[in-house]
Amino acid sequence: MILAIETSCDDTGVALFQRDRGVLASALASQVDLHALFGGIVPELAARKHLEALFPLTQHVLRESALSLEEIDCIGVTVKPGLVPSLLVGLSFAKALAFGLNTPLVGVDHLEAHAFSIFLREKVDFPFLSLVVSGGHTSLFMVKNEGEMYLLSQTRDDAAGEAFDKVGKLLKLGYPGGPVIDQLAREGDPQSIPFPRPLTGEGWNFSFSGLKTAVVQYVREYGNEIRDRRHLAHVVASFQRAVVDVLVEKTLDAARYLRVPRIVVAGGVAANSALRNIMGERGEREGMKVYFPPMTLCMDNAAMVAYVAAYHFAKGECHGLDLDVSSRSIYPRWNP
Repeated sequence: MILAIETSCDDTGVALFQRDRGVLASALASQVDLHALFGGIVPELAARKHLEALFPLTQHVLRESALSLEEIDCIGVTVKPGLVPSLLVGLSFAKALAFGLNTPLVGVDHLEAHAFSIFLREKVDFPFLSLVVSGGHTSLFMVKNEGEMYLLSQTRDDAAGEAFDKVGKLLKLGYPGGPVIDQLAREGDPQSIPFPRPLTGEGWNFSFSGLKTAVVQYVREYGNEIRDRRHLAHVVASFQRAVVDVLVEKTLDAARYLRVPRIVVAGGVAANSALRNIMGERGEREGMKVYFPPMTLCMDNAAMVAYVAAYHFAKGECHGLDLDVSSRSIYPRWNP
């Protein structure tokens, strides 16, 4: 039985998981309303909210599953990458439980958890490519097996989700920008404004800061016209399509080159309707199977952390109480 804790950013997650039974209970406390007041995440406030939420959430999942702490076999906890103050709160809580219960501790990489979140719904044959795309990360991995991931490419600057948030803030659409842009874009023409597709034809690395700058320049030139909702919808639709085109083209190009017919798209931006539709359609057209986790598993959650902790625990890959957190992940590069 795995008790998992997720505090990498601004959502607090706790879950109970067993490999042969799946997720027994999962709970999440969102901080969106708090950070929306500031137009972005405030790390100190996020850490304090994690501290307030962890114990009640743990009590909730134990009650929901009718289990006790004494029945826990392992504590899994996100230790990287993420906001260091937030990660430290989760790890400290996990260490206290592991020490008090004399239970093994497994530190989990947040990106690995996203890559395997689909396994909570359905199994995917190995190997597969995993595009992990969120507010803090845009990375493409070759996944050979459980616990065996290799980095193919990543963003050189802004993550895709970060670009959504910054453009949403620029256009005064609120925080987070992704969901509101996705909704408003349905009213606009994605071909109306020729925003650039950064690094197209230049390998598999991503870049979105130049696209964001192009939107800034457009707003400076046409600021008055953008006050019209229809024009605004055209702007966000065109911006969103530019992001999606880059993600789709580079991922499919890597899949073709490496002859891997399976793609898993995970992370918060995987909930974007345009990305799901276009990646799915293009993948099917090229004979590739594209997998998306359900919406609830795209966002940060402890269930995906529990899944990864479970297979590391089964292999005996546990950690001591000297385990530390990190703001970054370092993966070996794929060398075909």
